[in-house]
Amino acid sequence: MSYRGRDHNSGRSDRKGYGDYGGSDLPKAFGSTSHNFRDGGSGGRGGGGYGGRGRGGRGGANLHKPKWDMGRLMTFEKNFYKEHPNVSARQQHEIMTYYTSKQISVKGNDLPKPVLQFDEATFPDYVMQSIQRQNWVSPTAIQSVGWPAALSGRDMVGIAQTGSGKTAGFMLPAIVHIMNQPHLLRGDGPIVLVLVPTRELAQQVQEVANEFGRQSRIRNVCVYGGSPKGPQIRDLERGSEICIATPGRLIDLLEAEKTTLKRCTYLVLDEADRMLDMGFEPQIRKIVEQIRPDRQTLMWSATWPKEVKTLADEFLSDNIMMNIGALQIHANHNILQIIDVCTETEKDYKLMKLLDEIMQEKENKTIVFTETKRRADELTRRMRREGYAFD
Repeated sequence: MSYRGRDHNSGRSDRKGYGDYGGSDLPKAFGSTSHNFRDGGSGGRGGGGYGGRGRGGRGGANLHKPKWDMGRLMTFEKNFYKEHPNVSARQQHEIMTYYTSKQISVKGNDLPKPVLQFDEATFPDYVMQSIQRQNWVSPTAIQSVGWPAALSGRDMVGIAQTGSGKTAGFMLPAIVHIMNQPHLLRGDGPIVLVLVPTRELAQQVQEVANEFGRQSRIRNVCVYGGSPKGPQIRDLERGSEICIATPGRLIDLLEAEKTTLKRCTYLVLDEADRMLDMGFEPQIRKIVEQIRPDRQTLMWSATWPKEVKTLADEFLSDNIMMNIGALQIHANHNILQIIDVCTETEKDYKLMKLLDEIMQEKENKTIVFTETKRRADELTRRMRREGYAFD
C-alpha cells in the first residue's frame, strides 16, 4: 500500500486513516560548544526530568500485553530506499577505505553501502530542502551508514558518541516513514516513538523534529515528567505523528488510557545505555509490549554493555549493527577537559574567576553541577550578587 500522492508544497502524503487495528541555529542535538564542569561530587551522566517513575519503580503494572493477531493488522510500508547510481558504482575497496578513515565497523546481513553525499541518500525533496538550510558539508559517519539502513526498513543498532549526528540519523528516516503511512485520526496515537532517558534530551530531540518536520507539517509532542500532563495529553489526542518521551511519563499516560501505541511502526531507543543505568528497563519492556511486533526498531547507545546487547537481541530482528570508534566508554577527544583540584574554600573564588574568563568568549554557555540543591541555591545567590545571568 502506497500513500505517495503529496501536496507539492509540504510533501505531506494524501493519507487516509486506519480502519481496524487488530488488537486491544542548530539545536543542541547536533552538537554545541558549551563549558561543562562540576562543583563538588556527583553529577556524572545524570540529568533532570526522569519523567515520573524510574530507578526501579513499578510503573506499568496495570498494562497488559496485547494479543497481536498479525493477520488482522493493517500492513505498512517501511522500505523506501533506492540506491543512488554513485553508491551502486562504489567499489568495496573504496568503502573499506572510508570505513577505516572514519573508524566505522558494520555487522549484519545484506549490508547497504554507505552514502558519502546528501543527494546519495535519495531523500525526497521535502527532506533535502531542510538539509540544505543547515549548510552541512556531508553526512557524518553514523549518518552515512545509518540512513541507508533506516530507510530500508531494517532494525539497527548505532553505537556512537554524543554529538555524532545520530539524532538526525534517526529523525530524517522517521519523517520519510511517516509520510508513507495513512493519516492519523484523532486518538490514534503516534506513528513514531522516540524513548529517551531525560527531559533535557527529549527537548533536544524535539528541536530536531521541529526543524525537519516543519516542511511536511509533521506534528510532534514531548512527553516527560516535571511538567503538567494536560497539554501533553491534548497534543496526543489531537494527533501527533511523533512522540518523544521519557519512559515514566509515557507509562503514566498509557495506564490512564490517554494514548495508545497501536499505530506505532517506528521505534527509537535513544541513549539506551543511560536508560538502563537509570533503572528504566522494566518500563521500556512494558512500553515495547504495546507496539506491534513487526515494527521497525532503531537502538542508539554510546556504549555496548551486555545489558544493552540483551535488550537488542530481544527487541530487534535481523538487525544491522554499526559502531563509530570504540565500543567501550571513553573521553570525547573533541572536548578539551581541564581538571583543577582545589580545596573547599577555594571553590567559589576559582569558579567566579573562571566565569569571568568564559564571559569574554563569544560562545559562553556554561553548566555548573553541584552535589546538592542547597549548594545550587547558594551558588545562585552568589551569582546573582555578582551580576551573572543564569537559569
